[in-house]
Amino acid sequence: MADIKTPLLDELEKGPWMSFVTQLKELAKKKPMVRDVLGLLETSYEEKRGHWKHGGIVGVQGYGGGVIGRYTDIPDKFPEVTEFHTMRINQPSGWFYTTDALRQLCDLWDKWGSGLTNFHGSTGDIILLGTTTENLQPAFDEFSEAGWDLGGSGSDLRTPSCCCGPARCEYACIDTLDICYELTMAYQDELHRPMWPYKFKIKISGCANDCVAAIARADLSIIGTWRDAMKVDSAKVKEYADAGMDIQAEVVEKCPTDACSWDGSEFKVNNEDCVRCMHCINKMPKALRPGDDRGATILIGGKATILQSAFLSWVIVPFMKMEPPYDEIKELLENIWEWWDEHGKMRERVGELIYRLGMRNFLKAVGLEPVPQMVYQPRANPYFFWWPEEVED
Repeated sequence: MADIKTPLLDELEKGPWMSFVTQLKELAKKKPMVRDVLGLLETSYEEKRGHWKHGGIVGVQGYGGGVIGRYTDIPDKFPEVTEFHTMRINQPSGWFYTTDALRQLCDLWDKWGSGLTNFHGSTGDIILLGTTTENLQPAFDEFSEAGWDLGGSGSDLRTPSCCCGPARCEYACIDTLDICYELTMAYQDELHRPMWPYKFKIKISGCANDCVAAIARADLSIIGTWRDAMKVDSAKVKEYADAGMDIQAEVVEKCPTDACSWDGSEFKVNNEDCVRCMHCINKMPKALRPGDDRGATILIGGKATILQSAFLSWVIVPFMKMEPPYDEIKELLENIWEWWDEHGKMRERVGELIYRLGMRNFLKAVGLEPVPQMVYQPRANPYFFWWPEEVED
């Protein structure tokens, strides 16, 4: 590192935790591209402005997505990062890897790219940071031969992702791993060939704890739930109380719909009022369990700020059975995509389109009936406007 000075980045190595700067410096000893990454980042810190520019059409044969073109705006100063393209690799469901698979992945990227990785991007993909246009095709060819595929980028279906589900979690109400794999395999064209107004994300959580943050980040959220009675083991509830838990304060009073009660000896759940939020189960996991009639709640519209402010998803299907080959959710997805593709503006996410044209128009277009679970709070006015074709003379 004698040929480049990074006094500002050096400050990031002084804390108690491992620093990415240290790792960059180590990799820079054998990768000139990484050395220039350090120099470019130091320059950005000095000038308080970024020097990456996003853009340029790069890719591999047959794929419209999966490769993100990146360049620096000062290539004369840092020629090794004149091109610094990112490849997105489709992750396995639930991010389960063998060590052999990870070593293979890293060896291939060390051969064709900078060696820098991000496990994982916010969409879920394995992010491989930094290669040249010349290396993209041979890199993809070797990844493909080894069984890896590109993820989504651009105005297409982004790589579906899910929590670990039934593989490791006792709360999972659906097989998140199988659903994620099935949707990924079914929609390869939508994943690899950008053809929509903007991106579309699907995230799948096994329960309402939502460990992949689908409700805040996914255009379509699939959240595991149940619709029969919650299982209550009264003896175990008593054990929690005997151990010192204040069930009234910690569980009952924090129930969002006042669906549970505790009289000092018996814990009851009014299942008609319960919204399956998981709070009481999280607090007393040995005593409470989801019911047996399991499926998923489907929500739409979550996203970060783009044309409109950030949106949290809202419910469109309170309960859907999730059984292979998942035809019901596939039909709903395809109806949503058809309507969005026809009416959406450039860079308009599906939630923003619904905001612009109205939930009423959306529900009619995709064939869903209005249900109370879609309503956040009652309207201020008492009027309901019927569709013209529904009005009798």
